[in-house]
Amino acid sequence: MKTEKTIEQKMKEAEEKSKNYFREGLNCAECVMRSFMDMHDINLPDEIIALSTGFGGGLGHTKNTCGAITGAVLALGTIKGRSNPFALETPSERVKELKGVYEDFGKMVIEIENEYGTLICSELSDPYGDFEGKIRKKNCQQIIGYCAAMCTKYAVE
Repeated sequence: MKTEKTIEQKMKEAEEKSKNYFREGLNCAECVMRSFMDMHDINLPDEIIALSTGFGGGLGHTKNTCGAITGAVLALGTIKGRSNPFALETPSERVKELKGVYEDFGKMVIEIENEYGTLICSELSDPYGDFEGKIRKKNCQQIIGYCAAMCTKYAVE
């Protein structure tokens, strides 16, 4: 008899999977997206990972909004996003629907920002030295794991 994993166990698994992907050379956004796809029944082709590539390094390596965070938003969208925005008849109905849709995304982003004090890649990484350095990479790996865990948390709530 297989027992269902707790939310904490699922979050820990997401954290570990995403950190392992970072060790394998995926960028921050790709790590979160790939680990999320591994853990959830995402009915999309594996090539969907390409959508996350440009978010790495803080949006195309500009060190703006953290790629792990944007990767988490993108991944969560595979479950919580609107699959057909045109299902509602009028633009006002579509806009109104967004208020409810945005809620989980917003809560997740706020929780991540509260953990780190910022959403900006340069502010998260610059205190750890050279972007190619081991200390910075270890810091980013921890952030990637946290974002993957938060994404899993909000996906199952």
